[in-house]
Amino acid sequence: MRTAEFHLLETRQTAHQSVAVWGNGLEVEFRVTGAIHAWWGRDQYLTGLAWDAITAGILSHPSGAPQSLLMLGLGGGTSLRTLRHFCPDMAITAVEIDREMIQLARDHMDLDAIGIEVIPGDAYVWLKQNRRKYDVIFDDVYGVTSTDVERPLASPETLLPDLCRSLKADGLFAANLITGPGHRRVQTEFRRFFRETFEEVRSITTPASLNECLVGGPALQPWPPIRALARHFPADSDYSNWRQLKSRRL
Repeated sequence: MRTAEFHLLETRQTAHQSVAVWGNGLEVEFRVTGAIHAWWGRDQYLTGLAWDAITAGILSHPSGAPQSLLMLGLGGGTSLRTLRHFCPDMAITAVEIDREMIQLARDHMDLDAIGIEVIPGDAYVWLKQNRRKYDVIFDDVYGVTSTDVERPLASPETLLPDLCRSLKADGLFAANLITGPGHRRVQTEFRRFFRETFEEVRSITTPASLNECLVGGPALQPWPPIRALARHFPADSDYSNWRQLKSRRL
């Protein structure tokens, strides 16, 4: 992913976190608590990290091309840029609690070019009030502590009534989970919730990331057509990163 030396462009203390913006003219990273929170590349789509799995998870919709997506947690919109490459007509709504993070994504990651509806606010509160229906709902909500990130959701079961109301009949729910030290309990709870709630569940990972994308629904797009999408990327690095994605049924 790295093409040249990075330099600190700015540091911004938002109401929720301290964001360091690093870039080199070709790529930009948002770093929070020492980790890459969002990434943008002028000539690339993929990173070899969690956002690639997020993209593949959303494209696991049985149609292969979902028409509507609700993203709970926006960050810099890294995966949404790749999704727009595959689904130019998909209606994308993203809910993000950190208004300054939204502005940083507009300033440094060309967020407005993706063409999405961005709603400032608490994603889970907004979901409770929502009356729209979506093909895919993706949960990527993490809060920031002094040393790490953590999920503010006490239990995934609390989302079930809102998911039942907000998903279409063949809709998918998906979530990004950190799998490293200190995150095992949350991962276990989400895995149990997915297995008990959905007829089909898929886990998508990539070798360089301590993340897992879980996808659940009444049916999923078979993995071979998703893997074959690698040929639609213009850059060789994107092709290689996509082919490294691994999928297994839970």
